[in-house]
Amino acid sequence: MTSLQAIKARFGIIGASPLLDAALQTAIRVAPTDLTVLITGESGVGKEVFSKIIHALSARKHNEFIAINCGAIPEGTINSELFGHEKGAFTGAINDRKGYFETVNGGTIFLDEIAEMPPDTQAYLLRVLEYGEFMRVGSSKVLKTDVRVIAATNVDLEERVRQGKFREDLYYRLNTVPIRVPSLKDRREDIYVLFQKFASDFAEKYRMQPIRLTESAQQVLENYRWPGNVRELKNVTEQLSILSEERIITVETLQQHMPHLFVRNLPVPFEHYQAKGSEMQDREILYRVLLDMKNDLNDLKTLVLEIIHRNNLQIPEAATLRRLSPTADYVPPAAATPTIVGHAAPIVIEPSRSIHAVQPSEEEDAPLAMDEIEKEAIRRALKKHHGRRKEAAEELKISERTLYRKIKQYDLA
Repeated sequence: MTSLQAIKARFGIIGASPLLDAALQTAIRVAPTDLTVLITGESGVGKEVFSKIIHALSARKHNEFIAINCGAIPEGTINSELFGHEKGAFTGAINDRKGYFETVNGGTIFLDEIAEMPPDTQAYLLRVLEYGEFMRVGSSKVLKTDVRVIAATNVDLEERVRQGKFREDLYYRLNTVPIRVPSLKDRREDIYVLFQKFASDFAEKYRMQPIRLTESAQQVLENYRWPGNVRELKNVTEQLSILSEERIITVETLQQHMPHLFVRNLPVPFEHYQAKGSEMQDREILYRVLLDMKNDLNDLKTLVLEIIHRNNLQIPEAATLRRLSPTADYVPPAAATPTIVGHAAPIVIEPSRSIHAVQPSEEEDAPLAMDEIEKEAIRRALKKHHGRRKEAAEELKISERTLYRKIKQYDLA
């Protein structure tokens, strides 16, 4: 069996984390078989690299390998892409076309973002996995294929199954051998080693001296949570290599060029939002804080109204409150007639008045313009990443398919 170190050297894998080694060992063991593999892990951890390792160590290594992002293919064309179509099957089908399962016969197909696969495509894929059979779109002829499927996802498929958004039988068929690729925050001992490797690569690429970290700067990187994982660390290293005039990176340098590395607020795990379905992915991730603030204000309003109701308090008109002088003194109602100082009238307590005397100005305020907030968040993400939709979708924590739909909905193309 190929040694672990040889695999790391061959595929450029850096790190000695026990979690990483365990995932690689599983990939090495399952590679010679034809078992279906499900690779899970956060975005940017390198799931596609694991699929290439499995293919390269299998008996199919001399046949074709293809990686397909299910979230990037429109729902109306994914069946044609995967299984092909007959001439005239739909508008624009001017010729017969072979799908990936036909052209990669004998090889390996890597299906990334498998959770984004439409329900009808899931049914077709299940038949391929069970019987090696499929039909082109618009055809009734059953075709055979011998393809190994490796799937990957960054969401909780079991939760998707419970929500009825992913077929349970397909999930268990894909999950024959699960491989969990650890996130960068779970293998912090590898962060500095990866940084050194990237710094050396960029120094060679841009013909400059490699940057180095002081001990305190190294601690900053190791304490950061790295939501973008290895991909984000590589981007940070490249930016520091180019932007920093000094080759020794200090804490001050990081503060100047990468202030986000010092943000230590503890985020809610993304899985918490994924468990609530696609609506959470579409919206709540973008403005959950605003909704929480609005709920807090509504709770406070309810509490105040309850206090007023229980004590039969009178609330002055809004115009009266605006006329109150900021220097006016309030005199407690020791006498029957309250004392008025200057030109300001105090808030009066009249037990005889009930909460029903209050004008209906306490009704719930109008809802926030959520569509506008979402539209602006998408517009800014696209602008930040110069129109690159994959990077924008990753920052917004939504799938590319959802982003495409939102761009069309808000006319942001």
